[in-house]
Amino acid sequence: MNVLYRPVGIGLGLAGGMLGAQITKQVWKRVAGEGDPPGPLESEYGWGEILLAGALSGAISGVIRAAVDRAGAQAFERATGEWPGD
Repeated sequence: MNVLYRPVGIGLGLAGGMLGAQITKQVWKRVAGEGDPPGPLESEYGWGEILLAGALSGAISGVIRAAVDRAGAQAFERATGEWPGD
């Protein structure tokens, strides 16, 4: 069953990544009052802003990834009767 779930997991991972990026942009806009969060190579931002943007992005991405993976595994179990990680 793991072989059947693998393409589903990849698709969910991509969708979760896109969702996480969009949520990160919205949160950054509210926190900093700007559009996109700064990247580490943007020289006009200081260390504090860069590290805050990275921490925010990582936290949001981790939560979204866990939620999407768990929901996908539960849906797979309902459809097949087997948990994909077992």
